[in-house]
Amino acid sequence: MQFDPNDKQSLTARVYEHIREDIIEGRYANGAYLVETKLAEELDVSRTPIREALKQLELEDLVVSMPNRGVMVQGMSSQDIDDIFTVRHLLEGQAAYWAAERIDAGNLARLTEIIELMEMYTRKNDVANLARLDTEFHEVIFSASNSRILRHILTSLHRNTRQVRVNSLSTPDRPTHSLSEHRVIFEAIEHHDPVAAKDAMEIHVINARKRRCAGTADNKE
Repeated sequence: MQFDPNDKQSLTARVYEHIREDIIEGRYANGAYLVETKLAEELDVSRTPIREALKQLELEDLVVSMPNRGVMVQGMSSQDIDDIFTVRHLLEGQAAYWAAERIDAGNLARLTEIIELMEMYTRKNDVANLARLDTEFHEVIFSASNSRILRHILTSLHRNTRQVRVNSLSTPDRPTHSLSEHRVIFEAIEHHDPVAAKDAMEIHVINARKRRCAGTADNKE
């Protein structure tokens, strides 16, 4: 693999993002060992950016350095995911509340466009694009909240549960229900109703958590 030379991110940052995404999306199983030389060969880079990227990932507890053995993937545990939903429930309602109060014309226009695209991809049952738009929908709301703190925290949490959302949207009827929930959130923000926006977002997160728990239970059967 070769990185785009026009990408303005530093090489270490790009390597970090690539490995991090592979861990979050489960391409590396928990307990697997990451070998610097192998990663350097696969990504066509030297070992230095690999080493620096692994140090960053260790700070996030996504990998752990094992003495005399190497770097082992920890990934996201079931408890981690459950904790993320708890924090999302506590914070995303506030983000939606502020977005309803503070959203500008540009962000509102983008939310309108996202809802229209969601409707189209729901009809097509295109899970990949729905997951992408789901991420963008929430990120626009985080931006519209005009709170750098909330945006930073919630964007990170969403990145960590991207694969969970893809799995959820792959279940029967979830795309339709998800679209309905997003539309209610959008309409509350569009009408600058912060209380309704907060309530709608909290319901959306609760439903996503229930779907995730149901999916986990199904996998155990």
